[in-house]
Amino acid sequence: MTDLLTIALPKGRLLDQLDSYLRETGIHLSFEDRKLIATDTNAGIRGFLVKNSDLPTYVHHGIAGLGVCGEDVLYESGYDFVRLLRLPFGRTRMCMATVNQRAETLLSGRNDLPKSVDELGIDSLLDSSDGRFSVSTKFVEFTRDYFHRAGIPVDVIRLNGSVELAPVLGLTPYIVDLVETGSTLRANKLSVICELKQIEVSIIANPAYYKLNHARIDRFVSQLSESLKIDSGN
Repeated sequence: MTDLLTIALPKGRLLDQLDSYLRETGIHLSFEDRKLIATDTNAGIRGFLVKNSDLPTYVHHGIAGLGVCGEDVLYESGYDFVRLLRLPFGRTRMCMATVNQRAETLLSGRNDLPKSVDELGIDSLLDSSDGRFSVSTKFVEFTRDYFHRAGIPVDVIRLNGSVELAPVLGLTPYIVDLVETGSTLRANKLSVICELKQIEVSIIANPAYYKLNHARIDRFVSQLSESLKIDSGN
């Protein structure tokens, strides 16, 4: 058992896609009957199912040597990892949004969505009284760093859920959140006003674990990479 490569997999929306992807490469991890640990002895892989936000912690402490995680979660963790392979699924967008009426004003005359706050025009966002503006988000570290690098003073309020309520109830005029279809925003009369970053999913490794097992890990990643090439027709 000590020779198995260990990988942490996120519960939730990515799991079905990951399972199909791994099966295509000959890896079968069966998480049936609410099991959280599964092993494929033939492939030499043991998988753990963990909460998405906890995944970096398990990899950082070496409980799992490898993990599959989105950039958003990695950023918030603050840990350093070896990034091995970007996956072609699970992509989403980190966006800034506000109530429809304000969004219509900010985007008036535009035919496309701004790809940065600078492109949007920061002066239109600032509170004229103190030159700052405020946002609510689950992604505090990302948001602070993004606006710091842009040289924009910002007050960030942490929320752990129902972020869409913040501008509706007047907590903050803006939110920063992940957007896939935008259906939740539309249901709450909110609109995206700026796309801050494309978020991708990657296979990561604990640096010390990778150093000790780099040959086997590189073969594993190469196997996955070849499967991606076949699927894409390259």
